Amino acid sequence: MSLVNGLPAHVLLVHFVVVLVPLTALALVACAIWPVVARRMGIVLPLLALVTLASVPLTTQAGEWLERHVGSDALVRRHASLGDGLLPWAGGLFLVAVGVWWVTRRAADTGPDATTGSDAPAATRAPAVPMRIAATVLALAVSVGAVVDVYRVGDSGAKAAWHDGFSKTASSGADHD
Repeated sequence: MSLVNGLPAHVLLVHFVVVLVPLTALALVACAIWPVVARRMGIVLPLLALVTLASVPLTTQAGEWLERHVGSDALVRRHASLGDGLLPWAGGLFLVAVGVWWVTRRAADTGPDATTGSDAPAATRAPAVPMRIAATVLALAVSVGAVVDVYRVGDSGAKAAWHDGFSKTASSGADHD
C-alpha cells in the first residue's frame, strides 16, 4: 500500500500504531494486574494485541515506500531506523497478551467447580500465583518498552517531517483568533 486518497499511506497508518500500541499496553497491564479485568476482556486482549502487531509492519512498509519518495536526510534515516525496531516490541505485546489470557483462563479452570461448588485443590492453584506475578512483570516491562519506543519513533518522524516545514514566526497574512 503506497497511497490512500492521494496521501502517502504511512501518514494515515501511523495513527493506528500511535493509538493501538499504548492502548494495548494499557489493557495488557490492567489485565495482568487485575484478574477480574482479564476475565472480562477475555479473548479481546490477544485479539487487540494481534491487530496492533499487524499494524506495525503495514505502517513500516508504507514508511519504506515514503522514504523512497522523499529527500533523504539524516532525520528521515533516523526515523526509519527507529521504526524498524518497533516490531519486536509489538511482538512482545502480543506474546505477553496471549500469556496473560492463558494464565487467566487456567486460573479460572482451577477455581471453584461449577458442578460441585468445591474449590480445586490448593496444589492445582499454587502455580497460578507465580505465573501471575511473572505475567505482571513481563507485561509492565514490555508495555513500558513499547510505549517509549512508539514515542521515540513518533518524535523522530515528526522532526523529520516538520524540521523545515514551518516558520517559528507567524506569516503576515495569517489570520489570528
